[in-house]
Amino acid sequence: MPNGLLNTNVPRRRSTLKRTAVYAHSVGGSADIFFTPRDRDELGAFLRTLPPTTPLLWVGLGSNLLVRDGGIRGAVVCTHGAFRRLERRGQLRVYCESGVPCARLMRQCANWGLGQAEFFAGIPGTLGGALAMNAGAFGGETWRQVRSVEVIARDGSLRVRAADEYQVGYRRVGAPANDEWFLAAELEFVPRDAAAAGAVRELAQRRKLTQPLGEWSCGSVFTNPPGDHAARLIETAGLKGTRIGGAVVGEEGRRGGYCQRKLGIEFREHGASKQRSECSTSYPRKRAPRSRAVMS
Repeated sequence: MPNGLLNTNVPRRRSTLKRTAVYAHSVGGSADIFFTPRDRDELGAFLRTLPPTTPLLWVGLGSNLLVRDGGIRGAVVCTHGAFRRLERRGQLRVYCESGVPCARLMRQCANWGLGQAEFFAGIPGTLGGALAMNAGAFGGETWRQVRSVEVIARDGSLRVRAADEYQVGYRRVGAPANDEWFLAAELEFVPRDAAAAGAVRELAQRRKLTQPLGEWSCGSVFTNPPGDHAARLIETAGLKGTRIGGAVVGEEGRRGGYCQRKLGIEFREHGASKQRSECSTSYPRKRAPRSRAVMS
């Protein structure tokens, strides 16, 4: 058995799970197994000990994860705090592991004089989650910068894949193989011009004005339908500020695509609040994608 942080039947109020898998929503039940590896060797050893039928969920900061009150059956692997290597490779390329917060990646790229990383300031998760769903903000998307990724398979084996092996779309990434998860990526950027410095400050100000920073929030969780924006649809339907128990959808004065948490919330309240917003439009609800790593 690996020596990383391993907990069984972890309840949502235990600090380990609260800081990670349910951080953004701070709701949900227990995880059967919760494992935080210290390195790749420990992760590989842990994966090899799991029966092949054990469900496996990967999380980072938990920014895009809503845990039901009944909890999570199977094993949860948390990459945040473990895979945090970030280094420059050549003039324009950056190597970044999956546990690195996107905000840290953006700041370091700015320090290195690299541009086209500014949008990462608007992603409240780790690179692993951003890779899993092609996360984006303010017009930028993660996979536009990806040149290759390092993945680990269920049997603990490692491999490097080129970016063009994946089918990438809006908030969607099709993997060439099942049961592989992201450990790192090599990203390519451009030289940063003087205007980019102001862009970072402008994006930070936009986020401050449009997002409920400093409050329990899971961020902008609604996928935009083709040719429209979820926030506009929610506002048009009159759902800004809608509350079910302790769950609130986008307060007045903010963008309507956010779910916020108040005291005493349970999953049934938060899930109902999100479902009401999704069902308020003529667009069909999308089935939740299979999680490979969550933000992420």
